[in-house]
This record gives sequence, structure tokens and C-alpha cells, in this order.
Amino acid sequence: MKRFIAMALTAVMTLAGCSGASQPSSGETPAAQAEGSAAAPATQAEGSTVAPVSDTYELALVTDLGTIDDKSFNQGAWEGLVAYAEENGVTHKYYQPSEQSDDAYLGAIDLAVKGGAKIIVTPGYLFEVPVFLAQERYPDVNFILLDGSPHNEDYSVYETAANTVGVTYAEEQAGFLAGYAAVKDGYTNLGFMGGMAVPAVVRFGFGFVQGAEYAADELGIASIPMKYHYTGAFAATPEAQATAASWYNDGVEVIFACGGAVGNSVMSAADQAGAKVIGVDVDQSGESDTVITSAMKGLSASVYDCIDNYYNNKFPGGENLVFAANNAGVNLPLETSRFEKFSEADYEAIFALLASESITLEANVDLPVTDLPVTIVAITEVK
Repeated sequence: MKRFIAMALTAVMTLAGCSGASQPSSGETPAAQAEGSAAAPATQAEGSTVAPVSDTYELALVTDLGTIDDKSFNQGAWEGLVAYAEENGVTHKYYQPSEQSDDAYLGAIDLAVKGGAKIIVTPGYLFEVPVFLAQERYPDVNFILLDGSPHNEDYSVYETAANTVGVTYAEEQAGFLAGYAAVKDGYTNLGFMGGMAVPAVVRFGFGFVQGAEYAADELGIASIPMKYHYTGAFAATPEAQATAASWYNDGVEVIFACGGAVGNSVMSAADQAGAKVIGVDVDQSGESDTVITSAMKGLSASVYDCIDNYYNNKFPGGENLVFAANNAGVNLPLETSRFEKFSEADYEAIFALLASESITLEANVDLPVTDLPVTIVAITEVK
């Protein structure tokens, strides 16, 4: 089934680097940053393959905030690229910017182009402006922009050029599945802790609220309290852990941690409290026994498919694609989920309703969360 493509990819992929030549020994020294460059070249992943003598890498990924093994957005995108590259013998490499800025991201893209990249994957909305500039600067290079659409700095011009494809996801559907499953599994006191209140994170949260509402209505539950908070960053911090700990102490049973490394803070608090966590973007069950499931995007599948289309002369340049329940865009990883009551049959039934668009969700990110059309879920915003 389509929705299991992303999970299957994750199961067979490893964080390998370039394929096509000899293997470096384990523990090989990472590539040094080029002197005076705006971004650091990729650190070679352990077990990666060195490029041919020409030192060119056909497929490239430039990381967003965080690292290539962040158990989240960067890693999910990289795994899709690696899967295609290893299956087809294509050289590949990732590049990590020196800082969070348009100039640093463009500097990393420049390095990838100089390194021979034909396709560059950029995971995250922070690449919208850099890709807008790079697609014109490098018309012979193709770009896959995840979680956004290219635009100029003041948002006055949006343009997805013929050498670029924008990919977004129905995060509200992924969040809905997580909220629905949590309540069906018996959790009736919930929390949502997002990172920055960017559109993707907001949609995850809105879906989580509506999924909990839908399940509560089915079960005849009168009220579901939910604490709701954005930390303002995607980092693990003592403050985020303290907030999560206080929520658990107040009776919250499970927190949907939707903010990259924010999840590590929530997991630490959950471990101490004997409580539960819902992960995000990729399957985070291996991070902590407290993770009962993860609201997943089909990151690997979408990257793999776009690269495959390029090599089959079907690259959807100029388009902005949406990956949703009907095309392997969202899912829960049932094989690794730690549910006690929520069954595969329950999942199949609710997923089918989403895929057929029988359930309509509110995903207008300009709405205050308290204006969502819910009556059972009682939201307490924590500023």
C-alpha cells in the first residue's frame, strides 16, 4: 500500500554517504571546511563511498537546521536520496551550512554545484529564498525544495522555475492520525509542544486537536483537556524539558512533540515522569521507549520519487506538489508503535477516510488555535 512506502524505505535505508567506488575505513576523518567558504562541506557519513577520481557528486542535499542524523527532517530527506543513489549507483553527498542564513545556505548550494550536483535537495522552508535565487543562478541544476515554495525576500514574488519542484505535506492529516490514535488508545489528557510556529508545525498541531476531537466524539468522551505551546525554536533546552515536566506533573498523559530536537527535551521529561510522547516527521520510536507513535511525513518517499522522475525524464519542474494520505504523504508507523488498544483495523478505517477526503480538516494557519471547530477538546494555550 502506498502509505507504507515511506516506512519500507526507512527500514531498508541507512545513513550512508556516496556510492560508486571504494569504501573508506570506519572512523574516517570528515572533510574539512573550505577556508573562507560560507558553508561547511558535508561530513562523510560512516560507511559512505568515496566519489570517483573526478570528485563529483551527482546528488546532493544541503541540511537545514540540525544535523544529517537528527532523527527528523534532514534525516528523512537524506534517507530517500541515499536509497535512490545506492539502488542506482549514483554518487551523492550532503553539505552542512555554517549557520542559519540565506547567504550560508546559498554558499552550501554553491559548493554542491561546484561538486558536480545535478539535483540538490533542500529540506525546509528556510530554503525558500535561497532556492528562489539559486534556481536562476544555476538553470542547469535541478532543485527539490521540501516544505515550501520559492519566493523572494519580501514575499512579493513567488516563482517555482522549470528546474525546481516545491514539495509540501498535509501535516494536518498526520497530526490528525496521531491525535485520533492517542484518544482511541485511551489517552484523555493531552499536550502539544511545537517548536517555531511555522506553517508546517501549526498544521501538525491543528490536525492533532481535530483528530483527538474526532475520536472523542466516536467514543462519547465529554472532555479532552489539551495544553498547547510553541517553544519558539527547534532546539532541546532545559526550559522545554521543564515545561514538559510540569505538564506531566499536572496530569498530561502524552505530549505531541513537534519541533525537531524539542522532542528530546520532552522525551527526557516523559522518561522521568513515566509518561508518553508522540514523535514527528520520521519514526522516532528508537529514540525513547516513551514514544508511542510518530506523526510521519513521507519525506523519504517524496524525495525518492522526485529523483526517480528526474532520471526518467519526468521531473515535475515548475510544480508545487502536495503529499498527503492519498499518495504516501503521511502515516503512522504501526510496526513500531506502542499502542495497547488502537488496532490496525482502527488505523485502516480512519486512514481510508482521510485518503478519500471524506474528512475535511481546518488547516488555515492564520487562525488562532482556539478558533478551531472543536467542542470536546478544551485547549489551554501556554505562552
